[in-house]
Amino acid sequence: MAGTTALLLWAQAFGLAGAQLSQLTSDPPWTPLFPKERVTLTCRGSGAPGVTRWYLDGRLWKPAGPDRIRVTPDHPGTHRCRGPGAELSPPVTLSFSRDWLVLQVPARVPLEGDELRLRCRGWSDAEIRRVQFFHEEEALGGGTGGGELLLAPLRPHHRGLYHCRAEVRDFWKWHDEKSAPVMVAVEELFSVPELRLEGPAELPEGHPLALGCHSTPSPLRPPPQLQHLFYRDGVVVGGGPQASPQLRLPAAELAHSGNYSCEVRTETGSVRKRSAPLPLVVRRVPVSGVTLTAQPPTGQVAEGDRLVLLCSVATGTGPLSFSWHRQGSPAPLATGPRYELRAAQQRDSGHYHCTATNGDSAANSSSLGVTVLVPVAGATVAMARKEPRVTAGEPLNLSCSVVAGTEPVAFSWLRDGRELGRGSVLVLGPVEPEHAGIYRCLATNRLGTQRVFQALSPALALAVTQPRWGQRQQGTAVAVGVSASLLLLGAAVGWHLRRRAAAKKSRGRDPTPPPEPQGRPPEPPGPPEAGEVLYAQVVVTEGEYGGGGVWGGHDDTRQPRSPKQRLFQAPPPGSPRPAAPPDAVTYAVLPGPQGRRRRLPSDTYENVP
Repeated sequence: MAGTTALLLWAQAFGLAGAQLSQLTSDPPWTPLFPKERVTLTCRGSGAPGVTRWYLDGRLWKPAGPDRIRVTPDHPGTHRCRGPGAELSPPVTLSFSRDWLVLQVPARVPLEGDELRLRCRGWSDAEIRRVQFFHEEEALGGGTGGGELLLAPLRPHHRGLYHCRAEVRDFWKWHDEKSAPVMVAVEELFSVPELRLEGPAELPEGHPLALGCHSTPSPLRPPPQLQHLFYRDGVVVGGGPQASPQLRLPAAELAHSGNYSCEVRTETGSVRKRSAPLPLVVRRVPVSGVTLTAQPPTGQVAEGDRLVLLCSVATGTGPLSFSWHRQGSPAPLATGPRYELRAAQQRDSGHYHCTATNGDSAANSSSLGVTVLVPVAGATVAMARKEPRVTAGEPLNLSCSVVAGTEPVAFSWLRDGRELGRGSVLVLGPVEPEHAGIYRCLATNRLGTQRVFQALSPALALAVTQPRWGQRQQGTAVAVGVSASLLLLGAAVGWHLRRRAAAKKSRGRDPTPPPEPQGRPPEPPGPPEAGEVLYAQVVVTEGEYGGGGVWGGHDDTRQPRSPKQRLFQAPPPGSPRPAAPPDAVTYAVLPGPQGRRRRLPSDTYENVP
């Protein structure tokens, strides 16, 4: 008969502390058994005279029986007994199997630290070979040659279902068999200890200290001999292992504050268990020596950097609490010994301090100035003109500014990649052709001596052009000023005298120009003299003194000439006079000496408005 045998984890709740349990044993101590095997159960109580009561599967089976009975295959199940003067015994589970292969385990519940022996047996002790053991379908190995597997010392992780596989010999042949699974339950040898403080959780300095380590042994066995250890902050205190579950100090000191725990172990050390920590505070000295430190130490960071502030105390006991404050902020910024700005912003700049308190007293740290520097960005070059093209001689200044950046910001100027000057304004003065080039400004600010931030402006291409002739004359006149006025006055007097001399000379001069040789074009005029005015279109008209006139134009039949050569005679008398071009300059014929009319104008003219 294939079946599943389970060993149940069991603990008995007692109404009276220290009650003795009846002890129930089985011979043989295995389960399951084969039907032909004999099983004897023995119950031992306190030793007082009386009858023994037997229980099967939770019900009274034999109300007044002997202390020893035999169990047949007709009565499998969970057996218990109550001996004279003792409490109900731990359970013993018996089962019977008719399978070819069975896995046998101890009939009573094993405890932590025990040795658990598993036996793989064939029907009627038939010969088996190639034995394999499994825990929760995971192979454990073949065990010993006799078909046994030893698990020692037992731990809670050994709980679970076990089975075995083997080849069983049936007369002359071998066949593979698999046993039914068996549940193995591992009971605690003793409970996890609990550390208790006798007295208040906060002790005044000099008060006696008493700690107790309480653990309950398993009711399935007589109480074992246990050892106790005490720890403060993970370090053993009070000496080595001791049988007493208490730790006593005659006078608590400030150094005794900390997290306490205790450990319970067997004499062999096969089973060890530790309690949860218990905080203990010895009351208290005032908090003092509050210190604020920063990472980086200077408290100066660039925008977006990480800033960490730490608060610590030199003296003071008890649970400390911390709060963070910034000058100008009415509410605390945060609590705890650490304040972190993962990405500092400019608005986080200011003076910080922390406050530490233990509930009875409080103290503040000194103030720490935090500076969040904004790196320079968005450097640009500006000038008064809209176009970067200036005329030589004009004054010019360039200015550099940034969109963002914490002061102080330093500026340097580059022309064609070479440093030209420093400062936010570059004064060029009257520009010259050599001032032309590619201009940039470089803005710089610093965080301490190690970190430098720079922003380079876009390029500004500056072109310098030469002034036109008229602009040059105008500029010269302005530059000469009052001195030029005096020179003009002298020139006017000289011109008047020259005019009178020229009039006398013209009386004896033949006004008819000499004829040009036939077949030879007229010689081109020479280059203009310095200060000579060239006229492109000239119209000579009759004045009140008579005389002909000429106007400037263009003869398509002639070769192009210089402005001096583009002078032609007026049309014959009586023919229609063509209109003068709109941009022609009109000149009047000057009368000769004594009011005589001349056939051609002289070489001296005066502009007529």
